[in-house]
Amino acid sequence: MAEPVLIVMCNFPDAASAERAAHSLVERRLAACVNILAPIRSVYRWQGAIEQTNEVPLMIKTTASRYAALEAALLAEHPYEVPEILAVEANRGAAAYLQWVADATEPDEHLPDGL
Repeated sequence: MAEPVLIVMCNFPDAASAERAAHSLVERRLAACVNILAPIRSVYRWQGAIEQTNEVPLMIKTTASRYAALEAALLAEHPYEVPEILAVEANRGAAAYLQWVADATEPDEHLPDGL
């Protein structure tokens, strides 16, 4: 059985920053796949005021063992002061897909820091 797969959600302020992050995460093998979803309108409380803004959500598939590095990469690249980074474990899934996620996020010994 493959290790636990996580689905990580993270919103970005625009398509360009979302696409940069998606490519970086997959290139660095921190994510097997990143879906760049349709823009959404977010309403939230920030510093005592109700705000609303358009955002581009990413749905990121990774493994539990790669989560810490993925979160660190998102925090380093994200333009928000407090980016939304939420992870949930996939309780079920097609065995072949779950194994593919594990294989696609296996650290590459030829990359710096084993990324």
